[in-house]
Amino acid sequence: MLVTLVLIGLVGGLLTGISPCILPVLPVVFLGGASRGVGTASGGVDSDAVPSRARPVLIVVGLTISFSIFTLVGTALLSLLHLPADLIRWAGLVVLVLLGVSMIVPAIGHLVEKPFAWIPQRHVDPDRGGLLLGLALGAVFVPCAGPVLAAITVAGATGDLGPDTIILTLAFAVGCAIPLLVFALAGRQLVARIAAFRRHRRAVQIVSGSVMIALAIGLTFNVTDLIQRTIPNYTEALAGAAGRDASQILSGGANRDDYDDKLLYCQLQANYDVIDGDDCGPAPEFTGIERWLNTPGDEPLSLPRLRGQVVLVDFWAYSCINCQRELPHVEAWANAYASAGLTVVGVHTPEYAFEHVIDNVRAGADRIGVTFPIAIDNDYGTWNAYGNTVWPATYLIDATGRVRYVLYGEGSYTHEEKLIRGLLTEADPDVVLPASVQLPNTTPTDPKQSRETYLGADRMQFYAGDGDYTEGTHDFTDARALPAGGFELSGSWTIGHESLLAGAGARIRLDYHASKVYLNVGGTGTITVTADGRERTIRVSGAPNIYTVASAPDPEHDEVELELSPGLEAYSFTFG
Repeated sequence: MLVTLVLIGLVGGLLTGISPCILPVLPVVFLGGASRGVGTASGGVDSDAVPSRARPVLIVVGLTISFSIFTLVGTALLSLLHLPADLIRWAGLVVLVLLGVSMIVPAIGHLVEKPFAWIPQRHVDPDRGGLLLGLALGAVFVPCAGPVLAAITVAGATGDLGPDTIILTLAFAVGCAIPLLVFALAGRQLVARIAAFRRHRRAVQIVSGSVMIALAIGLTFNVTDLIQRTIPNYTEALAGAAGRDASQILSGGANRDDYDDKLLYCQLQANYDVIDGDDCGPAPEFTGIERWLNTPGDEPLSLPRLRGQVVLVDFWAYSCINCQRELPHVEAWANAYASAGLTVVGVHTPEYAFEHVIDNVRAGADRIGVTFPIAIDNDYGTWNAYGNTVWPATYLIDATGRVRYVLYGEGSYTHEEKLIRGLLTEADPDVVLPASVQLPNTTPTDPKQSRETYLGADRMQFYAGDGDYTEGTHDFTDARALPAGGFELSGSWTIGHESLLAGAGARIRLDYHASKVYLNVGGTGTITVTADGRERTIRVSGAPNIYTVASAPDPEHDEVELELSPGLEAYSFTFG
């Protein structure tokens, strides 16, 4: 398992190191390797010197060290010390600006790089400042670690942040470092081979410093997000697969040999929407279920008791918009094929804290129309037993108790129903099946659709406004033109780790590309929606749920402004 985890980390890191996420950092890495530090033995600049071979290595070593440390313990440490959640990122940005200025102004650079001299030496080796540059880049590069962070999130939620997670993170960081080292070495080789670059050393330093400052400004105002949204992520599927594999091992790797990796293999196929009917091994039992709903007397179900039935296990969360679009199809199958031998079990595994509340789950299920049995998986017991990583996820189990198909996400309803019908016929060749279910497929297909936008401090993305976005109560002023996919706040808001609590004059302005915009919000009050010069009011009551705040027949690029009455709590925007 250790070798597998290291390989997954390395591959995931390599893919991330060549993905669009890293593009904004590449010019700095390249020019950092090409530019020598500013200090010399005389305090000036050697205009014909070539950066040492150590400088590119120091840049990448610094990035790897800081990236690993901040990914593993940064968030926990900041929380323990009650410091702002984005302190690490801002510190990295400040250092980037400082290094950029030092490249432009040699006197400042000499002071910045001086602490990196060996104590016994009299003078500063100007190339050792590369370590500081790498440390700063690692601090701002952490958000690129999507697959690793996802695995760590699941491990942390179950109290399993141990040696395996550390090994995975280090392997991932080393994998990222390899392509970055190639760029840094390429920069040095350019200077070493082309004399003109050495003769214009001062100009190269000024350009390098300017690029570092530009990167810091771009990251500050989230301009670099535009690159990731504009350029197709050509490594997303592979990197996502690596992340799911890692989560599988971290959450249930010790027991995966019980089914000879067959379930893991089928999950790998599901990552690529490949469904070929392999035997995926014996279905893991329902584990750690806190409570059952929609069963006779709320009594628990077990797979041995369901032997002889075809079982559809559906992982979902009631405020997940993808699940809300998928569940009517699952409910329809549960009703249509019950007499033919199908049993549907919905495993409700929460994403947000409010989804742990059983009454909220029951109310959410009633709103969606879920009547099939629900297993409340608040402690992630069954989630981890299956090594699951996404909502929604479907596991089709045949009448002998073996997983036959794994499907991730929404939209493949026609094919999924064919698989169900096939398993029912396999279990009983004489079964009489009803007509296929006919429900509209509302899965979005627009590749430009905006991405899910979390509003709490822990996972906030795409904030484009002014103000202190840390936990606590703050007053915001909306005074900017929104970038694509960004949002701004105005009025008084109390920022929590998962959500925003509206105060006096609380408003959100959102730029989006979609046909529908949903806000996950709870409490009692109203949302005043302003779009295209028109205003309407949405009444909110009860536990958090998804409300439609914008809707159009076709996907469009537009803005919407929401005014939330005091006391409402907003969690995220999702799109359709």
